[in-house]
Amino acid sequence: MTPEQAQSFFIGLAAILALSRLLGAAARRIGQPPVVGELLAGVLVGPTLFDGALARHLFPTDIRPMLGALAELGLVLFMFVVGYELDLARLRGRERVAVSVSLCSVLVPLSLGGLLALHLAERHATGSRAAFVLFLGAAMAVTAFPVLARILADSGLGRTRIGGIALAGAALDDILAWSLLAVVAAVAGGGGQWRLLLTPVYLAAMLLVVRPWLRRLFEGRRGSGPRAGWQGWMREHVTADQLIVVLGGLLLSCLATAWMGAHFVFGAFLFGAVMPRDASRQLRHQITDRLEYVTRLLLLPSFFVVAGLQVDLSGIGTRGLGELGLILLTAITGKFAGAYLGARLNRVPPVQSGVLAALMNTRGLTELVILTVGLQLDVIGPDLYGLMVVMALVTTAMAGPLLHLLGRRRGGAQALGDFDFPGEHPRTTPATGTPSHLG
Repeated sequence: MTPEQAQSFFIGLAAILALSRLLGAAARRIGQPPVVGELLAGVLVGPTLFDGALARHLFPTDIRPMLGALAELGLVLFMFVVGYELDLARLRGRERVAVSVSLCSVLVPLSLGGLLALHLAERHATGSRAAFVLFLGAAMAVTAFPVLARILADSGLGRTRIGGIALAGAALDDILAWSLLAVVAAVAGGGGQWRLLLTPVYLAAMLLVVRPWLRRLFEGRRGSGPRAGWQGWMREHVTADQLIVVLGGLLLSCLATAWMGAHFVFGAFLFGAVMPRDASRQLRHQITDRLEYVTRLLLLPSFFVVAGLQVDLSGIGTRGLGELGLILLTAITGKFAGAYLGARLNRVPPVQSGVLAALMNTRGLTELVILTVGLQLDVIGPDLYGLMVVMALVTTAMAGPLLHLLGRRRGGAQALGDFDFPGEHPRTTPATGTPSHLG
């Protein structure tokens, strides 16, 4: 790196930090999750405005590979945290309704997305048509679990019954969406096809070898004395050596999936998913807090900018606007109809079914990750990528205003989120002592 490149790189990083912080704070002030502002910051510095002059000035082409490396590292750590926080114990007591909502909110947009892909394939398919159809269906079906959790916490719905169902359904959505994307990677032929036959061996090794080994690694930190065992361990802290082992294993898992011809994000996600979570919640918080701090402040903003540099909406034209309208209609209708249908099949009251549909329509950063994978696998081109990024922004921004509107009409988040199934003995809310059923 030359001194001039180093100067440009540091200026670019400073601009990334300032823009993401400024627009993230602005989004929070208007009731949106910060990721909406950060995504918008990435688009605004791209070639859409001023014919790309801002991007050329702040991010010269010779430093973009370095920014790309930071972005991919942020992607690895983000996907690890998503996998680690994917706790299927959330399904306990909600199995039937969560599975129903998840399946319907995946199958309906997947089908509609596939039909839309057949219409768009002639203009936008860059390789295998089958991969293009599967990819667009998967992109329509995703729900952003991390952003959804933030929206639930900010809206007060996190501890309600509807919030629990939404989180459980989104967890299953993530599993289904990443499984579909793995199929897309295989169909698109991202690498040596024969190596993909090793995927079952890799999965078995992660579950039968890596997971028990990680559990033993952290069990070594148990406390001693009269309060030994898990309680003693919970008082311990994750050491630097343990964190280095986790990071090393994470990178090796990414290397393995990339070598097999899949994308490295699958290795990061799966390594997070096999991390031990049955011992201490404090352990999970310690690991995720250490990784999320630098990831949220620096690495993910770099990812937003790198993604935004590939979005050019300046020449969208009338035809592009029509395609954007079709994409938005398919994405919103598919998710809303699927989640609402899945909830109503389990006798969730209509209002709460609508709330659940609004929550499941949130796509956020997870959508951007999937779109980036599709672009890197050459399944979609830059034009469709830009339109899909706009869809991710719109669907994520919709959730907050819809919940605010419904909550204002129904007496607040607690009344909106708690309900009783028909025939169930009405529960009482601690604040009012009155039945919370709104059906």
